[in-house]
Parts: sequence; structure tokens; C-alpha cells
Amino acid sequence: MNESDTYTTGSPYAPHTDDGRTAMLEAIGVDSVDELFDIPEAVRFTDGFGIDARSERETRRLVRSVLDRNADLTELLGRGHYGYYIPSLVDHLADRSEFLTSYTQYQPEVSQGFLQALFEYQSLLVELTGLEIANCSMYDAATALGEAATLAERVRSTSGHRVLVPDLLRDGRRSTLENYVAGTDLTVESYPTDDGTVDVDALESTVDEGDDVVMVYAENPTVRGTIEEQLESIGEVADGADALFVLGSDPVALSLLQRPADVGADVVIGDASVLGLPTSYGMGLGLFACREEFLRQVPGRLVGVSEDATDRRAFTLTLQTREQHIRRERATSNICTNQAWVALRTAMHAASLGPNGMVDLAKRGVTRADELAARLDDLDGVQAPVHDRHHIREFVARVDQPAPAIAEDLEKRGFAVHVVGEHEIQVCVAGVPDDDLDDFVAAMTEVVR
Repeated sequence: MNESDTYTTGSPYAPHTDDGRTAMLEAIGVDSVDELFDIPEAVRFTDGFGIDARSERETRRLVRSVLDRNADLTELLGRGHYGYYIPSLVDHLADRSEFLTSYTQYQPEVSQGFLQALFEYQSLLVELTGLEIANCSMYDAATALGEAATLAERVRSTSGHRVLVPDLLRDGRRSTLENYVAGTDLTVESYPTDDGTVDVDALESTVDEGDDVVMVYAENPTVRGTIEEQLESIGEVADGADALFVLGSDPVALSLLQRPADVGADVVIGDASVLGLPTSYGMGLGLFACREEFLRQVPGRLVGVSEDATDRRAFTLTLQTREQHIRRERATSNICTNQAWVALRTAMHAASLGPNGMVDLAKRGVTRADELAARLDDLDGVQAPVHDRHHIREFVARVDQPAPAIAEDLEKRGFAVHVVGEHEIQVCVAGVPDDDLDDFVAAMTEVVR
């Protein structure tokens, strides 16, 4: 086919000639392409989109010109979304066709490489959490939290219905959790925090208000970057109420902080895409790990190791508890498309770092956040950090001037921060080069005068 044939179709992306299209339709046994689609007349779109046909080069030029209009900001944003540097080998390996074209690994005989990578991803989470079971990915941290709540309702002997979450829980995560429990008897309630971490006495009082608590959720680190130092006490409160203790975290933080299994956690959820993905503004990779006793209740899929007919090690999907694979009444979840390709990238990034590299990355998040907070605290009109706690990656700073005005002035100087209160901004160092942090301090010096 020559180049002129390509453009007779009106699309450089589906290069079929009239003769080629006719031959394919005859082989199928239909007269037109429209017969391949069963679209009711009432909803069929027959108008045009008003988009001029362009060649690939022209389209790339147009898209580039649109993207060039975006503000070029240095983002010191966090609160669950982080942009660590990703080694180039992750892109090169993950973009191989056998990974990109493998939607879901149903056929083990043709998906061994992908299944093994997912098994390694699960093994990574098992090692980091200390829990025995990890599935091969969820949509994101919020849906993983929702799945943890419905799991708690199924496995706990208590007849309770209250799911307790910290009052600092970000709105989007709580909203997703509430959507998940809307069709159940579960209700979501907040318990107090103090100086950026759990107020254990207040949590215990909240639990004691009734014998109907089915799950207690905490995060380490918190959405404000603080390190939760009373995890064992939180676990004891949950255990005393016969409630599931669910802990939110991520692989980078877990490489340095206490293992969840060692502080009594029953389930760990969070966002694993802190490795393998740049800041994606909503897209993530939900991690889900739990104790072995909940094996048959795990949502999503598990990859396991077996042997083939010739006694060679082989990988396969060993447990699939969604309704597509088993009888609907036995399904634990209807969560569908998993994030296998993103999990693949996470596993590749973690493997490239190795255990020492992951620990070093986490330690840098502690030291760099501490150093930046100290530099900001030296400025008149700034108190940093607000919380008298250890931090990782990010912290909240108090500013004497209104926080929205400070953030607006910083944006004009090329920096983006979160406004989290009338006089509070949140600053994240993850993925930000040291030189840019120097420029940020200089910009802060100007805007707080």
C-alpha cells in the first residue's frame, strides 16, 4: 500500500483501501461497516464532529501547541500523589508489545512473563507489609479502602456496622468509601486526630460508644505527611472491639516505617503507584494486602506458582473472586479491570531500586522535608512544620498571610502548593530537584514579606 492509498480513507490511523474494506466485509458476510454495530437509532450520532482531517505530523504539531499553553510550574504537591523520578528502563521494558497488548492474563500459557512480574509485585508487598497475602492490584487507594470495608463486614464476627476513619481523611477517599458502603448496612464515621496523628483516647471513646464497630482505619504516613507513632495502640483498640484494623500506606514509606503486621494490622491498602508512575492527578494503583485467613475474601486476582506437565515452574491466576469468574452469589467483589500494567511498572521500578535503594529514597523523603521545613521556619511569617511530629515527603506550614494569597503569589513565580487551611499550605519535596527547592525558598522569601 502506498501513501496515497492511506489518505483515500480519510484516516491515516486506519489505512484500508476501498477494495480491502470490501473484501473484509464480504468475508464476514455483511454489506457495510454499520452492520457490525448494533446502535439504536435513538442514540445513534449521525452529525459530524467538525474536526478537520490531519496527517499524523499535523496532529502531533497541533497537540504540542496546545500542551505548550500549560503553565510550567514546579509542583510541590503531594497528599497521596507523588512524582518520583522513574528510571528510563521502566519505560523501555514496560512498553514492550507483549506487556502492552496483554489486557488481562487469563491464558497462563502465553502470559508467563507478565504473570511472573505480577507475582513479584505481590511478593514485594508481602515483604513490605509482613502480611501473607497481596493481590495483583486494584484501581487505586480509595477503591482498595472500600473493598477493605466490605471485607470487614464479611469476615468479622461482630454484627457491627460502623467504619471509623480519621477526621483528616481526604475528601475523595472518604467519598469513594461512602459510595462503596451505600448498598450495605455499613456507615462511615470520623474519629478525632491531635496534632496531625490519631488521638488514641478519643478513638477509644468513639469505639466505646457502642459494640458495633466493624473496622478502624488509620494512615501512616497521614495525608499531612506526619508519621503515626501509636499504631500498636490503634491496633489494640481495634482488636478490643473485634474490629478489623486497616492501615493505609505506600511502598516507599513502608520500606522505612514499621511493618503493618508487626503493629497488628489486618489489612493494608494504599497507592503503589508512588513507584512506576509519575504524578498522574487521579490515576493510581491500589495495593491490597491482608492476613492469610482472609484469602478467600480478597477482591480482585491473585497470581500463584505451580508446575506444568513437565514439572517446570509456572505462573497462573490462582484465585479470582469476582462475579465474572465464579457464581455471582459467591463473588466478593465486582471490581473488574485491574491495573496490571501499572503494577508491572511498579515492580520494575522497585526492582531497579533494590531494597537499599528503596530505603534510601524513603530516608531522603524524611531528611529533605525536615531541611526544607527548617529553612521555611527561618522566614518571618512562616511556621514550619505545623505539627510537632516526624514527617516524610511533605509537611504543613502556617503562614501569617492568607494561604490562598500566598499560593497565588507562588504560582505567579512558577510554584504550586496545596492550600489546606485559611493560613496553612502543604509542601511536598518528592521528586523535586534540590535546585528547585532553593528557588522555592527564594520565592517564599519574597511572597511573605
